[in-house]
Amino acid sequence: MAASLTRSGGRKVAVVGAALADCGRADGATPYTLHAQAARRALADSGLDRSVVDGFASAGTGVLAPVEVAEYLGLRPTWVDSTSVGGSTWEVMAAHAADAIAAGHADAVLLVYGSTARADIRAGRRTGNLSFGARGPLQFEVPYGHTLIAKYAMAARRHMLEHGTTLEQLAEVAVQARENAARNPEAMYRDPLTVDDVLSAPMIADPFTKLHCCIRSDGGAAVLLAAEEYVQDSRPAPVRILGTGEHVSHATMSEWPDFTVSPAAVSGRLAFERAGVRPADIELAEIYDAFTYMTLVTLEDLGFCKKGEGGAYVQARELPVNTDGGGLSAQHPGMRGLFLLVEAVRQLRGEAGARQVLRKDGTLPELAVASGTGGWFCSSGTVVLGRA
Repeated sequence: MAASLTRSGGRKVAVVGAALADCGRADGATPYTLHAQAARRALADSGLDRSVVDGFASAGTGVLAPVEVAEYLGLRPTWVDSTSVGGSTWEVMAAHAADAIAAGHADAVLLVYGSTARADIRAGRRTGNLSFGARGPLQFEVPYGHTLIAKYAMAARRHMLEHGTTLEQLAEVAVQARENAARNPEAMYRDPLTVDDVLSAPMIADPFTKLHCCIRSDGGAAVLLAAEEYVQDSRPAPVRILGTGEHVSHATMSEWPDFTVSPAAVSGRLAFERAGVRPADIELAEIYDAFTYMTLVTLEDLGFCKKGEGGAYVQARELPVNTDGGGLSAQHPGMRGLFLLVEAVRQLRGEAGARQVLRKDGTLPELAVASGTGGWFCSSGTVVLGRA
């Protein structure tokens, strides 16, 4: 077992609470009510009083995200973070929170997210188009139709061209996600899915059909990190933050050196080195999967297999991945990184029910990794977690 994270000789840090708000379809909710629901559930899960929370992190509700949401929750934190780097935001925030706790700048930090992405479209409060604007560096790509999904599709095609990755291998990612979702009562889509189903679905952006792409849902999540002295008062077994890494790569496609390498190649290396473990030691992985290609290339870049072997690795099913069903089947209410941390914690605690990962001898896994991706492989945050 790796040593717990003790940045600069500081305190050990653990996840003591983790929970989801209602996910899937939440037509009567607002992002704030989902934030509050997730926060209350995470605190209840921890068994700690809200008075211990002196740190708060949130993103996604506006320019004053942590201020607005903290006010709504009745919190007055003395440490805050509003990092916003897309889907990897929450892994990066967890790294910052762990550093702050280890250094004594905070005792307990609450990370919260809530979104009504699906309900907003249904009610006409927004459209289905996700625009990142047409100013700054992006002005040179917008005229050519570079949508978010088109950028990912281009990267997938490059991987197929250079390494022989097949459509069937990409489709297998979606099939496995659905199989996991079938065992998760909180997943939005649970009906069986085959490779042929994925390949024959409507084309969205070549080579991605609809089923290569994440679902759109509502939902929220929260995680409470605390210093080691609070662990004895918490209700569940703590899950240690062992190592973290973060990296930003590019904003424009022209500045991305290699479409077949994601920023997880750097964030993962840093996280494993700091945790004192190897990819081979990891027993389950929660990976951001807005598109099937993301899972495949992130597995390569984290070091679970060699570059170009991701397709075969996925088909071999050598590692439990996205055990809740992922963004492809369980839930994807915008920035999904916090959901990765919740599922990893549940697995390490043995609270995952029918989808629980077990070792061959029937014991619980000890090491997990959560790796989030933001933008179009623009950012990455990786967190290694261990059962105490």
